[in-house]
Amino acid sequence: MFDIEKYRVLAIDYVVLYGMKLVLAILILAIGAWIIKRLNRFISNLMIRKNVDPSLRPFLGSIIGVALWVVLIVVVISQIGVEMTSFIAVLGSAGLAIGLALQGSLSNFAGGVLILTIKPFRVGDFIDAQGQSGTVHLINIFNTVLKTADNKTIYLPNGPLASSVVVNYSVEATRRVELLFTVSVNNDIGKVRQLIQQLINEDERVLPEPEPAIVVTNFAEHAITISVRIWSKREEFWPLYWDMTEKAKAAFEANGIALPVPRREMLSSSATSSQATV
Repeated sequence: MFDIEKYRVLAIDYVVLYGMKLVLAILILAIGAWIIKRLNRFISNLMIRKNVDPSLRPFLGSIIGVALWVVLIVVVISQIGVEMTSFIAVLGSAGLAIGLALQGSLSNFAGGVLILTIKPFRVGDFIDAQGQSGTVHLINIFNTVLKTADNKTIYLPNGPLASSVVVNYSVEATRRVELLFTVSVNNDIGKVRQLIQQLINEDERVLPEPEPAIVVTNFAEHAITISVRIWSKREEFWPLYWDMTEKAKAAFEANGIALPVPRREMLSSSATSSQATV
């Protein structure tokens, strides 16, 4: 005979037992959510005080928030009475599969964190990296965006970028301008040097320190190469380079400084035939 009283008592016991666990789990969830919200706000303010890069703050905050929510959910599920061994195993397997599938993206993410933390370059810097040159337009968590001088947009993945050589032209306040002038071997080197020195003295953009240098770097049969090394402020590098090149040409022409002329030897067909019969 069906004993309804027995099952009624059993149902009440289950409701009391699991009802209390459910109420406790909901309470833990509510308190945990409040604590996570407070912790996220504290971490956000801490990153602002520590001058963490603004591009990095949302991502670090999201990662920390997700980690805290995972811990909270695990605690809530264990409180209800669910077996955690299988749950953690499934969670670990899913994490491993996702990690393998997103291996490249995770590498770029790690590179982005390193770049934004170590700061080998900043937005506005002109850099040379991965065979590309340009001004840093944007530093994302997965890639860095460059703008070239001819207004092209280049996206560099942060993973390889963080582990490669980066030349930053915008770190130092000054740069060395190196000019190469090739003149005829028949010119007076002293006169050429004097003209170049005069151009240097007349240009206020040339810094007195380090001291400018005018040296002969190559001597060939028909030409002499003179290297001019001067220093300027970083932002005046290219204007000074272009102006000095143009002014030097005008000064050479005005003072009779000859440029090297290639020497060619031509043999006539008759001379060639005479040489062949001999």
